[in-house]
Amino acid sequence: MPVSKMSLKLLIDSKHNKVIFGEAGKGFVDFLLNLLALPLGNVIQLLTKSTMTGCVANLYESLEKLDESYLQPNQNKDSILKPIITTEATNPNFLLPNTKKPENQKLYYCRNHPGCVSDIQNSLCSQCRSQGYGTCYLNEEVNFAGKNDSTSTDTPTTDQGGYVKGLVTYMVTNDLSVSPMSMVSGVSLLNKFNIKDFGVLEEKVVQFGINECLELLKASLLSKDALTAVFLLKDKDGEPVSN
Repeated sequence: MPVSKMSLKLLIDSKHNKVIFGEAGKGFVDFLLNLLALPLGNVIQLLTKSTMTGCVANLYESLEKLDESYLQPNQNKDSILKPIITTEATNPNFLLPNTKKPENQKLYYCRNHPGCVSDIQNSLCSQCRSQGYGTCYLNEEVNFAGKNDSTSTDTPTTDQGGYVKGLVTYMVTNDLSVSPMSMVSGVSLLNKFNIKDFGVLEEKVVQFGINECLELLKASLLSKDALTAVFLLKDKDGEPVSN
């Protein structure tokens, strides 16, 4: 079963209502690093076009409306609008909802080079062309092996999968900088913010689930104070306030 919630301990400057840093484990850091692997099309799907700022949502919508007849024969709209993520980003422990159902995922390969794979049917096989086989296409559909549910777990194993090692506490700053936790790094950060009175510091343990994942994804694109925006600052509708 995928992880549905995880805990995050925050150190807060109560005087300015601002997160200084969070103490995070492997799961939370893996989630943050996974954001870097998300294609832009997936980001727009997750946040919905109405919440996107700038022009990229208009570009997305214009491709949605574009007739397929204007595309090259070996291209399709879903490869851009709903790209398939085949890396560690598909790990269910990353909490983000899946933007494409597994039964709809299709990959294609060439008979001559089964290791050359694409999610676009009838793409040219670069291996065949470079090795003098002539013009060959990736038109054989990959058969996905079924998943064994007996291997699933409610909590991520320490060093299995993901990006960073477990059994380590990481420091995640308000602007989502990540580093291994240490006394020196913590003191340096307090000095950076000129915090002399330790009495203003408060600890707060927050729960982090799918809703917070989506809020943090949005805040990471709009704010320099992402943790504060998600966990401390809310507007009247409960949405994080961007600074």
